[in-house]
Amino acid sequence: MIKELVDFGKTKRTGHDALKDEPISIDLVIDIEGNFHEFAVIDKIFRPAEALKSKKGKARLLLDKCEEVLGYSGVDKKELDSLNEKIAELNNDDRNKKKDAEKAINAATKKHALYLEKLENYSELKELEPVRKFYKENKTNGLDLALDSFVIQVDEKERSGNIAFRIFNERTHEMQAVYDAIIEKFIEDQQSSLVTKKITCSICGTSDYPVIDEPHGMIKKVPNGQTAGSALVSYNENAFESYSLKGNLNSAICTNCAKNYTEGLNWLLSNGSDVEYEQKGKIKSRFRYSNRKNFGSDTSVIFWTRNNAPFDELSMLDDPNPAEISSLLESVACGKSSVGEHLESDSFYSCTLSGAAARIFVRDWIELSLDEYKKNIAQWFKDISIRSYGETHYTPLYALANAGHNNKSKTDKTGSRVESLLWNVAIKHTVPPLWIITGVLKRIRYIENNENGEKQETLTTERAALIRLILNRNAERTGGQMISEELDIKDKRPAIICGRIFATMEAIQRAALGKELNAGIRERFFSFASTNPAPAFGRLMKMSQNHITKLKHEKPGLAVILDRQLQELCVFLGEFPVFFSLEEQGQFALGYYHQKQKSFDDAQKNKELKVINEPEEKE
Repeated sequence: MIKELVDFGKTKRTGHDALKDEPISIDLVIDIEGNFHEFAVIDKIFRPAEALKSKKGKARLLLDKCEEVLGYSGVDKKELDSLNEKIAELNNDDRNKKKDAEKAINAATKKHALYLEKLENYSELKELEPVRKFYKENKTNGLDLALDSFVIQVDEKERSGNIAFRIFNERTHEMQAVYDAIIEKFIEDQQSSLVTKKITCSICGTSDYPVIDEPHGMIKKVPNGQTAGSALVSYNENAFESYSLKGNLNSAICTNCAKNYTEGLNWLLSNGSDVEYEQKGKIKSRFRYSNRKNFGSDTSVIFWTRNNAPFDELSMLDDPNPAEISSLLESVACGKSSVGEHLESDSFYSCTLSGAAARIFVRDWIELSLDEYKKNIAQWFKDISIRSYGETHYTPLYALANAGHNNKSKTDKTGSRVESLLWNVAIKHTVPPLWIITGVLKRIRYIENNENGEKQETLTTERAALIRLILNRNAERTGGQMISEELDIKDKRPAIICGRIFATMEAIQRAALGKELNAGIRERFFSFASTNPAPAFGRLMKMSQNHITKLKHEKPGLAVILDRQLQELCVFLGEFPVFFSLEEQGQFALGYYHQKQKSFDDAQKNKELKVINEPEEKE
């Protein structure tokens, strides 16, 4: 995985390794004698500056926070002096306030010392002479005056940005001589590390760059990760170390490869563009990632191809278009490809990530040829297709993931876990675990209500599609019988037939008693019938006979049709099984769903049958 990220990162790196674009929010304006003029607050911009793998215990040359540049701690010194004067009279709150203030001052003092030490390392640069005067020879009109002016000229909410020195119209750290000096020192440090720690890199297989015990770089925008970034590779305990190697020396990844994979990861996690959309008659815009998808609030998947080939099929997973899917299926069936002759040499990669504060979890890694990827996506759409009110329906991946749990719960992470599993199933053509069906069946048995308090259909198209996908993929692995996307009258499996019988009994009840029932047999008996059919259908059969008797007096033609349909299904079954396994419970649900869809199709041809459709169903 890291090898492929390194190769990808090479294509995204720009400039020299010693430099990195850093934000600037405040210009500290001085003259050539080091006299302070003003602070100029600007809209945040990014400019090359000294690159640091980790900021902890370090300062950046000429561009840093107010603690480093000015030694500013944010503490009101007059208030602190007042607390020191009344130290014997202080209560607990004041003592804590004094302690926090002293801690902030000490931290700012240490950071400022590091900044001055870094500046001293470049003392030979004449271009930095005005900055040195600002801190030393002309300190009264330089640093001291700047400190007094900082709280006046810069609002508190803007003080957290980076401060850059500017001599009139030119920023000091952007001078070419300063850049050259930073690069020269970077090369010297690299060569010095090679002499003392010559280790072969496990990624590139060379020792051209050193392997050092330093962080490889922070990865930003990982869900649940730190704002400042999280580490993909990090050794911070003795238990993780071996062969007397300390820290990241254990990873054997050189500084060049580390830079490549961190640059690649950061690009994949952040790249995208604003897209416009219409909402309530107004044009709005939102940011859309190009190489990333979020699964819930704690998981993201990134994806790319080796040769930058397009992967338009991925957009269909969340926005399935029947015409585009038809074109994809035809393309795969005919052996056509939109990526040309380089198809077999190109590869598709996918990595699923979650953050844990300072660390990153890799939940999944996928690597396969672009040809195989395209075939798997086409097969995915075949496996999730299902008949819905006279049309073939394709459910978005996120809707499938939400089909088996309460997606309104903010603490339930099931959705993101299932969605990442289904992503793997779609891309790699793997078999989804059967336990997902448990949640789906539970939601089917639950009586849902809409905003008006009315009962809603619980066996939705999305849930039926997910059950079909899971059962068929597992059947494919074991050589079992597949379930069609629509009713197959040749499928005589007991669970399928029982589901169809249950749907027929429900139709008989609805025809006899009307559609507006407080609690029909689905609400009262679906769970019972789908797990223990023998005792459940014993009671249901008596109820259905009573309903048919009533129906014969009111709608004899409809009674004959439904009674014949029920009897034919019972003949296929013979006798009701005692219990159903988890797979058979899924088959029962699909038999029930397909029979209801068949009733809808029949109602389009026979108006008398419309009475058995539910109120919310299309007519």
